[in-house]
Amino acid sequence: MAKQTITYTNPILPGFYPDPSIVRAEDAYYLINSSFEYFPGVPIFRSYDLLHWEQIGHVLDRISQLDVRDRLSSDGIFAPTIRYHAGTFYMITTDVRGIGNFYVTATDPAGPWSDPILVPHGGIDPSLFFDDDGKVYVTAQQGEGYNSHAIQYEIDIQTGKALSEPVVVWHGDGGPWTEGPHLYKVNGMYYMMSASGGTAKEHREIIGRSSHPYGPFEMFPEPILTHRDMDHPIQYLGHADLVEDTDGQWWAVFLGVRLVETGYSVLGRETFLAPVQWRDGWPHIDNNEGVVSLKMQVELPAGNRPTRSKPAACEGRETFAGTELKPEWMFLRNPAEGSWSLTDHPGSLTLYGQPGGLHDVAQVSFIGRRQQHVHAEYTTCMSFAPASEQAEAGLVARRDEDAYYAIGVKRVDGGLAVYARLRYRGKSQTEHLVPIEGEDFTGNVWLRIEADVAEYSLYYSLDGEKWKRLAGASARSLSPEDFVDKMCFTGTVMGLYASGNGKHCAEPARFAWFETRLPEGQEG
Repeated sequence: MAKQTITYTNPILPGFYPDPSIVRAEDAYYLINSSFEYFPGVPIFRSYDLLHWEQIGHVLDRISQLDVRDRLSSDGIFAPTIRYHAGTFYMITTDVRGIGNFYVTATDPAGPWSDPILVPHGGIDPSLFFDDDGKVYVTAQQGEGYNSHAIQYEIDIQTGKALSEPVVVWHGDGGPWTEGPHLYKVNGMYYMMSASGGTAKEHREIIGRSSHPYGPFEMFPEPILTHRDMDHPIQYLGHADLVEDTDGQWWAVFLGVRLVETGYSVLGRETFLAPVQWRDGWPHIDNNEGVVSLKMQVELPAGNRPTRSKPAACEGRETFAGTELKPEWMFLRNPAEGSWSLTDHPGSLTLYGQPGGLHDVAQVSFIGRRQQHVHAEYTTCMSFAPASEQAEAGLVARRDEDAYYAIGVKRVDGGLAVYARLRYRGKSQTEHLVPIEGEDFTGNVWLRIEADVAEYSLYYSLDGEKWKRLAGASARSLSPEDFVDKMCFTGTVMGLYASGNGKHCAEPARFAWFETRLPEGQEG
């Protein structure tokens, strides 16, 4: 058969898109990711060639499906799995410190999806498997650290009711955090695949096989995916899912992290793609071989690989036209009713400050999108004239409530001022203030955050042309690696926000546009 060389760039989803799961339905592929405290939950993408992905919405887009109003950052939605069977899509996941494990269904992956159907057993990372005999199994992680393992049981797919008692089916390879288990059936054999080692340097993907869905599973003696022993620009590889394409070639999607030289990444865990090679009945991806790279060249059977997806632009200006936000935008927890609008002042985004502030575990008037490149520039034009000195609004680079860099407008000593607040490790370390009311002030303030490998720089302008740097702070402090008491599972999100800091703010903050620019020559 004739061959063709396919080239593509990893990651296929740059920025905070961890724990990918994938399924093929007819000639299209669908991919989902964890969303944690952000709403709507579980972004869903479609592709026709596995390389170009278009976000078509979110799986959990209403409060009856997902209520994360009081969730800490890095709680909420963990590790979803998507499957397709007999014309229906299924998404199963965990609402951590909420309703637990559940699944939703849809006939159209763009939605609407059903309300949650609860399943009774398991800790986190549940997966679904539809066997040839009509039985449906839930496989889920249970336990912590070195005691973690996978359990499995049969369910009634209409109700979620367990039809059998859970059985421990997989202990992993002896390492900690056996997570993200998936059951597959290939050529008559059952395969149990999971991550191991925790989502850091020791992260790896392992696999076993059996002639029975409950095992016992013969373990392949080595990881099938890891870079733990390599000095490589992509690290933390694992938490994979497999899919067979329309030409019979197998692929894996999985998370990875592009660490900078000093060992951190503000972008968090991203989604990568690599081909799977089957040898002697075992799938292989990359065990410290360097197969997974930033620039991929894969030789495949020649076939029709249409590119009909429309990836969201990594750069450009969002003018907030229309009545709906584009799907790449998300809220911090469920938004309070009346806290935002695209129609109060058509052609701009209007936010009304809520009592919750950026450092609170509460509903906050915040709309953001993932930072997708280490080197980037984010700018907005805002008008905001609060009456209270507690109110504020602006632009923020947010990791969580313990770490963010914000620049905005507030009232100080009766007059308006631009401020920059630098918060990391749970403390607001520095605040810079500059009065702005005067003959040069027209009511609009331009705000900008520039990101590079070492630092975030915060700028403001009163005319959109002459810029003044107000503050700067370490990029490392916004990375997931710089947590103190609670692990961080998210990457940096660039957001527009408003807050009354204890009170509702009646005065609107209006954002005329939001612009992302990349350095010349950098790919979008």
